[in-house]
Amino acid sequence: MRGILDNPLLLAVCAMLGSGLIGYAAYRKAALTASGAWAAAVMGAAYVMLGGPVWFGLLIAFFLSSTFWSKWKRRHRSKAKAEAKYAKSGGRDAVQVWANGGLGLLLCALHALFPHPLLMFGFLGVMAAVNADTWATEIGALSRSKPRMLLGWRKVEPGTSGAVTLLGTTAAAAGALFIGIAALLLMPLDGTIAYDIHPAAIAGAAAAAGIAGAVADSLLGASVQAIYRCGTCGLETESEMHCGTDTVRMRGAVWMNNDVVNFTASCLAGLIGAGIGMLAMPVQ
Repeated sequence: MRGILDNPLLLAVCAMLGSGLIGYAAYRKAALTASGAWAAAVMGAAYVMLGGPVWFGLLIAFFLSSTFWSKWKRRHRSKAKAEAKYAKSGGRDAVQVWANGGLGLLLCALHALFPHPLLMFGFLGVMAAVNADTWATEIGALSRSKPRMLLGWRKVEPGTSGAVTLLGTTAAAAGALFIGIAALLLMPLDGTIAYDIHPAAIAGAAAAAGIAGAVADSLLGASVQAIYRCGTCGLETESEMHCGTDTVRMRGAVWMNNDVVNFTASCLAGLIGAGIGMLAMPVQ
């Protein structure tokens, strides 16, 4: 194992093969589209090359846990009904893969060049946010009570952007904390990380930043995300096409789609994670 780590070319080949196999398996299980599988393979290899077990491990923890919930809950009709409103459903494509993992990869690359605990805390916030949002979306769709818009608190149909449920909010908190716990388990395996920071601060930073990111995602979805109406069935949707015809924009900025919302919320969560890390770092 040490020989692989000490040989950059061999490490790159092994990283690409390993990530490629994971991407292919996800494609066969319909968790990723073809473009999503290629993007995941490239991204996974970059995480292995630039980071250590924590960086790559948290990416895998996010992907496996979110895929599990998506597959397990896809059998329920309530989730299928909610997915009709989404701009994209089914396997994640390349844009979704980069929207969820691209910012984390940037932080990973920066940490490889300029190692600093604040970059790691920012990464924790980013991954906790995307995991919290995914868990909230997948599990929250099964709520027996109708969701309410975060702005105005009116009841809406499941799958409406900017709406929340108690089940979905609880799932978001659990998803964020899951990343924090995974980080605590992975850090002892990474010899490049030796931060003198209390473990509770690491888990707490992930939980707080992840929940904040999920709330920001809902606020953006309720205010500035582009929402359309299908002229054929009358459904409100995130998609510019529905029932085979063009939809009509009801509100929001045309460029503010779900991927942009996710990326923006992740940026905020990363900043919050880094801010908590700054408070948790011991005074020199």
